[in-house]
Amino acid sequence: MSKQITIMIDQDLEKKLRIIQAKSIQKENKPISYSRVLNETLRKSLK
Repeated sequence: MSKQITIMIDQDLEKKLRIIQAKSIQKENKPISYSRVLNETLRKSLK
C-alpha cells in the first residue's frame, strides 16, 4: 500500500537517485518512476 508523503532530500542524494533512475531506465528500456527508485533504494538500505 502506498502513502503519499512530502520529504526533503539533500541535493547530493537527489542527484544519486536520479542517476540510479537513469541507469534503471536504460537497463529495462521502460519508464521507471522516481518513487519506485526511492522505495527500492530504501528497502535495500533498511534490510
